[in-house]
Amino acid sequence: MLTKRIIPCLDIKNGRTVKGVNFVGLRDAGDPVALAKKYSEEGADELVFLDISATEERRKTLVPLVREVAQAINIPFTVGGGISSVEDVEILLRNGADKISINSSAVKNPQLINELASKFGSQCVVVAIDAKYVNGTWLVHLVGGKQATEINLFDWAKEVEQRGAGEILFTSMDNDGTKSGFANEALAQLATLVNIPIIASGGAGTMAHFLDGFELGKADACLGASVFHFNEMTIPELKTYLKTNDIAIRI
Repeated sequence: MLTKRIIPCLDIKNGRTVKGVNFVGLRDAGDPVALAKKYSEEGADELVFLDISATEERRKTLVPLVREVAQAINIPFTVGGGISSVEDVEILLRNGADKISINSSAVKNPQLINELASKFGSQCVVVAIDAKYVNGTWLVHLVGGKQATEINLFDWAKEVEQRGAGEILFTSMDNDGTKSGFANEALAQLATLVNIPIIASGGAGTMAHFLDGFELGKADACLGASVFHFNEMTIPELKTYLKTNDIAIRI
């Protein structure tokens, strides 16, 4: 049985870690390098770094900061934000990323998924999907949640798998930052539709929420941000709790 993963997420804006609610109202959460080092030492299974304003500001990911974070950790490292070409990915991999995450660029140019999977391998390609529940349907949103589309979450998830994505990072915009738990029904539906790992994102507030994400949402990994950044729980505490509740987790 594959072990479940706990993944802290660093949302980066202007070189600082930030966190908001429903993708707005961002507040400072600390220095990304110091946080990354701490999470690596505490036993996080992976780390995600999302340069959340890169696409909106039409610039590339902050490469020097990626390099600095990579040097501070010894766990798999996924980087996203502003990636739109093979060249962008080559630069990030050279500077310490193990995987890359694409979102808006994948929707605008789905062939990019095929190109990246072909060149770097599916294991390197994470497709992030930000979606909102609108009139009974989960709809994909772009540019840090600011641009709505008519694309159905589940149709898009199936397509990205077919195009070669190795993982899906699904963020429920409705749950993001609310600390009310993950969107477990949508997660479970995703898990039945695709055969690649699903990372649950958006809504973690208690240890029980992580347990529900694994048990009810069938997630392969659960991502947390503010609960870790603001010391509401530690990764060792969370992993011990999950192990006690029969979740296969690496301690």
